[in-house]
Amino acid sequence: MTLASLFLIGNLGGSEVIIILVVLLLFFGAKKIPELARGLGKGVREFKDATTELTDPKPTPPPAERRPDGTLPPTV
Repeated sequence: MTLASLFLIGNLGGSEVIIILVVLLLFFGAKKIPELARGLGKGVREFKDATTELTDPKPTPPPAERRPDGTLPPTV
């Protein structure tokens, strides 16, 4: 079972999509729809970044060497 079949997205035709868009326009208004789309896009991007980070973590740099007095050596 695919994700599209779970949400029944694969069965939507052109007329159904237009009806959904008209209902969204009536429900939220023309000014609110770009804000909703922006928020949805940001959420999807953050989710994708989080899943990528879990599957391919970035290597952490080795800890800096400390001098006996507790200070860090100068870097060039």
